[in-house]
Amino acid sequence: QHECIPQAVLGMDILCQAKSGMGKTAVFVLATLQQLELTENQVHVLVMCHTRELAFQISKEYERFSKYMPQAKVGVFFGGLPIQKDEEVLKNSCPHIVVGTPGRILALVRNKKLKLNNLKHFILDECDKMLELL
Repeated sequence: QHECIPQAVLGMDILCQAKSGMGKTAVFVLATLQQLELTENQVHVLVMCHTRELAFQISKEYERFSKYMPQAKVGVFFGGLPIQKDEEVLKNSCPHIVVGTPGRILALVRNKKLKLNNLKHFILDECDKMLELL
C-alpha cells in the first residue's frame, strides 16, 4: 500500500502484486475515491473482475470507504440476473463507479446502456485470472 497509493493518487499506471490479504483492493479503492469527480452523473471508474462474488465484494469496499462521500454512487453488474435491472440503474441513477464481470460489462456497452466516454480510471482486478479467461 505504501508503495502503490502515492503513485496511484498521482494518476500513474500501476501494477500491484502482493499476497492475499495485503490490501491491494484498498489501494485502488482509496486512490480512485480520492480523485473522483462527483459533480457529474457519469461513470469515472470501471473495475472489472472475474467472478460475481469478487465484484460484489469490491463494490462493498467502495461503499465502506466512501461512507463520508454520500453523493458517490457505486453500481455492481454481473451475469446471472436480468440485464434489464442493470440498464434501469444506469438510466435512472448513473453510478460514478462501476464494478462488474466482463460479460455483463460488454453486454451493457454493446447495448449502449453503459457509456464509458468519461472514464478516468480502469482497474483490472486479478488480471492474471482475467487473462486466463481469454
